[in-house]
Amino acid sequence: MVSHTEVVASILFAIAIIHTFSVPVFARLANKSGPHAGLWHLLSEVEAVFGVWACALFVWMGLTLGVQGAVEYLDTRNFTEPAFVFVIMVVAASRPIIELVRLLVDAVSRLLPVAGELSRFFVIMTLVPLAGSLITEPAAMTLAALLLRQAYFRRPGQDGFKYLTVGVLFVNVSIGGVLTAYAAPPVLMVAHTFGWDTAFMATHFGWRAALAVLINGLVLTLICRPFLLNGSIGVQDDEDERRPPVSPVVMAVHVLFLLGVVLASHHMQIFMALLVLFIGYAHAYKRHQSPLLLREGLMVGFFLAGLVVLGGLQQWWLQDLLGGLSPYVLYLGATALTAVTDNAALTYLGSLVEGTGDLWRYMLVAGAVTGGGLTVIANAPNPAGFSILKGCFGDGSISPLKLLGAAAVPTLVAAAMFMLPNSFG
Repeated sequence: MVSHTEVVASILFAIAIIHTFSVPVFARLANKSGPHAGLWHLLSEVEAVFGVWACALFVWMGLTLGVQGAVEYLDTRNFTEPAFVFVIMVVAASRPIIELVRLLVDAVSRLLPVAGELSRFFVIMTLVPLAGSLITEPAAMTLAALLLRQAYFRRPGQDGFKYLTVGVLFVNVSIGGVLTAYAAPPVLMVAHTFGWDTAFMATHFGWRAALAVLINGLVLTLICRPFLLNGSIGVQDDEDERRPPVSPVVMAVHVLFLLGVVLASHHMQIFMALLVLFIGYAHAYKRHQSPLLLREGLMVGFFLAGLVVLGGLQQWWLQDLLGGLSPYVLYLGATALTAVTDNAALTYLGSLVEGTGDLWRYMLVAGAVTGGGLTVIANAPNPAGFSILKGCFGDGSISPLKLLGAAAVPTLVAAAMFMLPNSFG
């Protein structure tokens, strides 16, 4: 029997989704500088949306179940993923890591037989998202977003170019992490239960995802070719260029920190300890650093934590809905549901459905990663990219509806690739 707490949680979850799509309205109210501008500004922060409504749920549970009951519910939630995304954002966004990745991107770009700006943009939009299969999707999103902000998003205007780029970025990161069994949150949630290892992911999901990423990146580069070649978009971050180069030793130490955080991604105590050590090291060698993304990382962690709290009480309707769908209908349903729920939560609930076959499981995960770029809440790394890039858009925010439109075509490309014949039938 459904409890009143589950019903209230679902109502608040729906309100949070509506709030997410209403962010531009609050941003315009905040820009009017009225007596309540501060409140409107808070409500215009997408990263705060689910955290705010999760707090409302906690208050409701405290009033109806008692404070102890509300606290006990929070104690049953797993906040490892929000904490990990926060830590990986801070480490991956450090200047030494960005400089190293920029050097690698430039080196690969020079190998391509096309103009430098075209090849560089193509590499950022394809190889960096695919690298998410090794360094995890949140790290890939952070790196790609920072490279785009520094090289292409600095100048005001050109929102059409920016929305197309962000739409492809979100989709490519969502599908680019499925070449391994540990890097994409929706895969990680089911890999052990389904018995999927990295070899399985690479042969059943990986090549399809890589093909879709390359197609999306190529089409976007061709569409944006006039902007990229005439110099109206590309603007480097001159501040870092005026500073002394980063020491190779410092780069190496930062890479070790990044690898340590990735390897400890399931163990909050370890990667949080590594973060404290990392902050201390960064402070000791601050001449090689830019300001760490602590505020942005905390806001993204708050967003994901709120999603964990609210999403934990959606099982009563979501699991039954998934279990009643045939494999191909499930694929379409999972793609659509991912846009309004976190895809990792979706696959986890699907893994609890008993008596499912290989094709049903494939369609569940394929649909979840396919729809992972449609909204900011669809995939855990999306809030990281949103937080880094939103200041480059009008009103200091990314319109959820325009993002949905920009991600629609690359999502269809990914859908077509995952629907290619497979061994499951």
